[in-house]
Amino acid sequence: MKTLHKYLTRQVVASLLLTVAVFTFVLLLGNVLKEVLDLLVKRQAGLGLVVQAIGLLIPWVWVFALPMAMLTATLLVFGRFSADQELTAARASGISLLSLITPVLLLSLALCAASALVNMEFGPRCRVAYKGLLDKVKVELASAQLPEGRFITDFQGYIFYVGKNRKPNLEDIIVFQLDDGTNGAMTIHAPRGRFEVDPARNQIRVQLFDATSVRVQGDQVVMGSGGIVPLTFGLNPTTTKEASKPDISDMTFTQLNDELRDLEGRINLPLRVRGLTPEKQQELRRELEQQHTDFTSPIRYYIHRQVAFSFACFGFTLVGIPLGIRMHRRETNVGVALALVLVLIYYSFILVGQSLATRPEFAPHLIVWLPNFIFQAAGAVLLWRANRGM
Repeated sequence: MKTLHKYLTRQVVASLLLTVAVFTFVLLLGNVLKEVLDLLVKRQAGLGLVVQAIGLLIPWVWVFALPMAMLTATLLVFGRFSADQELTAARASGISLLSLITPVLLLSLALCAASALVNMEFGPRCRVAYKGLLDKVKVELASAQLPEGRFITDFQGYIFYVGKNRKPNLEDIIVFQLDDGTNGAMTIHAPRGRFEVDPARNQIRVQLFDATSVRVQGDQVVMGSGGIVPLTFGLNPTTTKEASKPDISDMTFTQLNDELRDLEGRINLPLRVRGLTPEKQQELRRELEQQHTDFTSPIRYYIHRQVAFSFACFGFTLVGIPLGIRMHRRETNVGVALALVLVLIYYSFILVGQSLATRPEFAPHLIVWLPNFIFQAAGAVLLWRANRGM
């Protein structure tokens, strides 16, 4: 038994190292061609900067490469193991499949722990450092003032979030106007908008289209929809704290939790408002809680995504082992093709959750857990059937 365990573990580790190298290279190539090579061709960056950028990108692409590599390795190893009749020989010796794959399952759990470190700490930090490196070469005023994917708090009286910045067009904008004592707190959500920079007046002018708003002022809850909301902000220097603040998609797990606590502290929910009936009190609190949930939903999504990603290796291993046995093939291309199909299915849930990050009614922070549950449940059933020889 120990000999079989060592043999299978060596095979899986060898295939894992090879597939990690291959997927890392492929993912790096896509990012380098898209972002770094253009700077090199335009002579805006030297070879040293390209090498440094690639080094910073490696931990970030491992977020995706590690689960993909573990899935491919198990498909290839157990496909060959089954095709060479080695599994049949092991069963004839009275060894069950579950006892045979125990070291591989333990390896996948260890890889989950490594993925957690990469997803929650090293990957985001290296990604931020990589973006900072590129920002030294190309800095644009508009993108520094209205960066996408982060909460901007350097406009006095407002908290601003932009889902996409396609200069000058904006998508998925949320604006929270703080209560200044005269005008109550207001939340504005718009699917699209447009902005322009006025250097002469040192201003940024923003127009929000098809905007919906909720304003709470005293005992009044005023809702509006379908209009155009103009906003004007003073232009701050590009060296402000918010300009150097990472996108929430690039924050570490600790930074995301700190950001969430900071926003919750800024958006306080009053326990009671004088002069209101209990029914009005309840209605007001429901509206405020909805505003609170809408505004913190993107952060909650990314917190859950980082944790959910960390368990992908285990789910892929549970599915990869029985599928590799069922394929009964030695060909590498078949295993890689099947791995890519399964990866696309897994990450399609992540993309759906990300597209709904600002729609808390769809619970996007729970959608990212669905592929883990589905893959682990399907893998457990397939393993049980394979162990019984079905």
